Amino acid sequence: MRTRHALALGLATAATVSTLAATGPAVAASPAHPAKAPERTSCPQLSKSIKWYGDNRAKIQRMIDERGICSHPKPGPEGRPVAAFDWDNTVVKNDISDATLAWSLQHDKILRPKSWKSTSPWMTTAADRALTKACGTSVPVGRPLRTSKNAACADEIMEIRGKARTMAGKAAFAGEWNHRRTKPEYAWIPQLFAGLTPAQVTSYAEQARAENLAAPIGAQQTVGTHRLAGYIRYYDQQKDLIRTLKAAGFQVYIVSASSETIAEAWSGGVGVDRAHTIGVRSLMKNGRFTTGIRGCGDVKDGHGEVLPYMDGKRCLINQEIFKIKGAEAWRFQDPAHRIALGGGDANTDVTFVNDATGVHLAINRNQPELMCRGYDNADGRWVVNPMFIEPLPRKSGTYPCATTGYTNTDGGLGPVRRPDGTVVPDQRDRIHA
Repeated sequence: MRTRHALALGLATAATVSTLAATGPAVAASPAHPAKAPERTSCPQLSKSIKWYGDNRAKIQRMIDERGICSHPKPGPEGRPVAAFDWDNTVVKNDISDATLAWSLQHDKILRPKSWKSTSPWMTTAADRALTKACGTSVPVGRPLRTSKNAACADEIMEIRGKARTMAGKAAFAGEWNHRRTKPEYAWIPQLFAGLTPAQVTSYAEQARAENLAAPIGAQQTVGTHRLAGYIRYYDQQKDLIRTLKAAGFQVYIVSASSETIAEAWSGGVGVDRAHTIGVRSLMKNGRFTTGIRGCGDVKDGHGEVLPYMDGKRCLINQEIFKIKGAEAWRFQDPAHRIALGGGDANTDVTFVNDATGVHLAINRNQPELMCRGYDNADGRWVVNPMFIEPLPRKSGTYPCATTGYTNTDGGLGPVRRPDGTVVPDQRDRIHA
């Protein structure tokens, strides 16, 4: 059962952090060089045989020693410290939503909707027409589309999912949404599974998991005419980190922008159970998924206005882990109600990773806002690491931190700012393959 957790002890240095609005940058004010943790052989240890970049293992181990049972054998009144991880390209290499959708299209598991426009409140007429033309109307509503044989239908679905546009290049989604809370093409994958039962989607995710784990590293697959990754691997470093955190008394959560049902089919592989797996939560009717999606905080259930995405991940962590309700769930919290470690790889993770009080773990995929904050390292607690499998080479030029590194709620771009309002200068890519 999910219970209210907080950081155990040793947070006095961060107690003066000011509360920031949900859409603003949030970095805990803390010493650039935390006090050295007690050296105890009994402290759960990260494996020294698994490679991390530079001294990253030592930095993370120091935080585990400081916050875990090594230093605090008895939990405080609020319980044990919390660690939270994004999933795709953070705990595993590649994307489980893409893998599950690809498998479903290859095996004719997507049901024909009453109308494509009904699958998303932001779908354009152009996308509705493109899907209707490509997928046809001969299959009865509620019956599986023959996407394994109809490359045009599979292509339109894959193009809209991946690039938010039709095969003809027209916008697939339009209208207004909070760009720090949701992304229509992310919401669209669980919406495509409307009409199916949780057991069915779990089965599809598990079969996709088996195929992708069995495929060799570097394998690709074809859906329609789209080429995409055909393999997934759990990162050994993250499996070991999660194991060590749990042994040290941390509560460990997965917070993913994938369907929660799909994420649950994978999270057990690193020892995280369903009660500690948070994803996109589809609304149910008569035991089957609908296109509806649960809200967060003061945002009611709807059709994807809130996802575990950017500020939405903060809201869900505050609401589901720390039991903070209403509009307050969107806000930057006091140190006792924030995670100790946050791990992510993309701008979609930047808010909750930035909220961590002990370690901000950033896996380098050249995502500008995340890397601007990671390299600026305002509180001295950022740990930047290349991807553990097929890491990217050094990014040419600089990250545009001072001009367009930050995504505003209306989708416009602006400078990345520190809590005091100063602009983060452009940063060079310093930690890479």
